[in-house]
Amino acid sequence: QVQLVESGGGLVQPGGSLRVSCAASGSIVRIDNMGWYRRAPGKERELVAVITRGGSTNSADSVKGRFTISRDNAKNTVYLQMNSLKPEDTAVYYCHANIWTVGLARDYWGQGTQVTVSS
Repeated sequence: QVQLVESGGGLVQPGGSLRVSCAASGSIVRIDNMGWYRRAPGKERELVAVITRGGSTNSADSVKGRFTISRDNAKNTVYLQMNSLKPEDTAVYYCHANIWTVGLARDYWGQGTQVTVSS
């Protein structure tokens, strides 16, 4: 069984920084794309950033230049460094990964971590 466990959310003031992490564990053969999504109150879930196994990244226009996604393949972990945070970044952040177990690839999601940007 595969699990994604997020950590690092919390409360931060506008302009501050926060890093969230997501570690995958279980019977993993390989992890392809990993990424972060978020859902703000009253809004649809949206893609924040994604990273391929090889390290290519893409991110939403709203976070470009402020957020950086990275990963450590040896640790099956993806990170999201968030700088210059704004109140509109307040949301539950979800980790996503496309993971191969023996003979099967499927999408997995973390349980979500709350990020609140407020003074």
